[in-house]
Amino acid sequence: MKEITPLTQNDCFTFFSRTKKEFNFPLHYHEEYELNLIVNAKGARRVVGDHMDSISDMELVLVGPNLPHAWFTHECKSDMIKEVTVQWHKDLFDDRFLSRNQLHAIKKLLQKSINGLSFSEETIKSIAPKLLNIDQNTGFDSVITFMLILRELSTANNTTTLSSRAYHETISNSYNSRRIDKAFDFMNKNYHSPIQLKEMAKLVNMTEVSFSRFIKKRTGNTFIDSLNNIRLGHACRMLIETTHTIAEISYKTGFNNISNFNKVFKKKKGCTPSEFRLNYQGTRIFI
Repeated sequence: MKEITPLTQNDCFTFFSRTKKEFNFPLHYHEEYELNLIVNAKGARRVVGDHMDSISDMELVLVGPNLPHAWFTHECKSDMIKEVTVQWHKDLFDDRFLSRNQLHAIKKLLQKSINGLSFSEETIKSIAPKLLNIDQNTGFDSVITFMLILRELSTANNTTTLSSRAYHETISNSYNSRRIDKAFDFMNKNYHSPIQLKEMAKLVNMTEVSFSRFIKKRTGNTFIDSLNNIRLGHACRMLIETTHTIAEISYKTGFNNISNFNKVFKKKKGCTPSEFRLNYQGTRIFI
């Protein structure tokens, strides 16, 4: 499924740390880069693109935009799994910035991440303390610390590429579309208001039937599912960041009533909004 992360265009990145008993998030992809540190989860199964493997006690993986990934409990017996996730926009560092000589290694790192990268135990032991404490700094200092982490990862030895190049080329052909980008940009900006199919079709100069087929073919989701995914992404952020009631969040994110909101949320996320709020009682910051 496509995940709409709770990042806004005003954020540089989000940092999320939690301890849990199992992995329960389905196979998914998103527009953002993701760096995932997992500790004490030996026997869990990692899926990145067309690559699957069981993990050891320490795991550090960088996933590029639109690359399907997930971790599954599998044979993991631990009830104290530590997971730290950093997500950032794919345009946080643009090509002109990364083309500078001093940033060439980071540019190559991000390019390689389109297939997923797994780092060695030596690198993990060096990076983990810095990653775990990134939220201890102020906003600007956190960004500098984050860039230093990327710099260290870009020069790390014994890095493993996970998914195949052929798989990446397949998904790139599926997702790359200016019309899709235009449609999703509009829905992201207007998710709190009623959005009709005919309105979206007109926006991208297509008939309603053609647009319906087009978005289904490109994303694997119907127009309504795509819109709901976006609304749920914003709802998840509100559940994490605010003390708004479930009813308030349902209306603020464009759902016409709380019953429909609860139904869609449970179907997409596998839990109720209240359960989601309880499950994500970790440390989450937006920089």
